[in-house]
Amino acid sequence: MPVSIRLRREGAKNRPYYKVVVADSCSPRDGKFIEIIGTYDPKISGHNSSLNVERAEYWIGKGAQPSDTVRSLIKKNKKRATAAESSSQSEPEPTKSTRDEVIPPSSPVESQS
Repeated sequence: MPVSIRLRREGAKNRPYYKVVVADSCSPRDGKFIEIIGTYDPKISGHNSSLNVERAEYWIGKGAQPSDTVRSLIKKNKKRATAAESSSQSEPEPTKSTRDEVIPPSSPVESQS
């Protein structure tokens, strides 16, 4: 059973939306699949995909063949993930916020009668 990583079309007419799926290469485009590993919206510019890169690498390691579009999505998401990791390492650790501090309860106000 040769496995491929490809796009599965969702959405309405003239408004495509794709899910990145791992499927048997013999199954139809929108047919049975093994696992959903991400999404892709071509109508949005900029950051238009989310992909579980670890699962994609796992399946590629098992012999799955990604389609050309999925291959480019994996490449973009890997680059985005490494950029996010490097920026998070360079930021200083956040200081303790005032919201986390414990404020002692005030004494109850006695009413005068």
